[in-house]
Amino acid sequence: MKNLPLLFCGIFFALAFSFVGLLLSSNIQIGSLTQTTETLVPSDADPEVMVMTEGDPLYPPMPSGLAQQGKEVYISMGCIYCHSQQTRRAEFGADIDRGWGARQTVARDYITQDRVLLGTMRTGPDLVNLGGRYAGDAGRDWNHIHLYNPQIVSEGSTMPPFAFLYDVRKIDGSPSEDALTFPPNSEYAPEDGYEVVPTRRAIALVEYLLSLKINYSLPEAPIVE
Repeated sequence: MKNLPLLFCGIFFALAFSFVGLLLSSNIQIGSLTQTTETLVPSDADPEVMVMTEGDPLYPPMPSGLAQQGKEVYISMGCIYCHSQQTRRAEFGADIDRGWGARQTVARDYITQDRVLLGTMRTGPDLVNLGGRYAGDAGRDWNHIHLYNPQIVSEGSTMPPFAFLYDVRKIDGSPSEDALTFPPNSEYAPEDGYEVVPTRRAIALVEYLLSLKINYSLPEAPIVE
């Protein structure tokens, strides 16, 4: 019992040093990061101080409300267990060579996110720049078909189908504008007279996936042509 105070002090200092080392030091390094322009210019008041370029857009951009809803669907579907959202630098892997990103991701890329989904496994490809690889209406259509059944566009994929995020219904009059377009003679297409339409959750999920873009430079991580 006479060593109890010493033991208590040892435990206290071990926890205190861990707190300082893991939390405070990280906050000092990245806690003050804010959105910034792609490049910095010398300040008029002090040429040695670099400031943001006036009038240029700020990055990383803020996600839309629908994309935020889709992020919740992404989490609930367990996508994080098979996909990462981080591009490694060229010396540490082939992410850039695979086209998963034009540059490595850095801490500033995630400051607008309330929950960062870096991931721990890559059973499937990295998705941090999925919206840059599949953009516009064509990218939207591809992602919906891929979610409905990956075998349609990625034969042999180990990803499970998410057909339950879509409704199969009889066509009433003319096909719906948001009905999925299947390849000719696809075995996964619905029967004649029926169509597959995305639910609200599927629409939000695809908008979230399309919002994942690292197509901008940062002062600390420029895109090198």
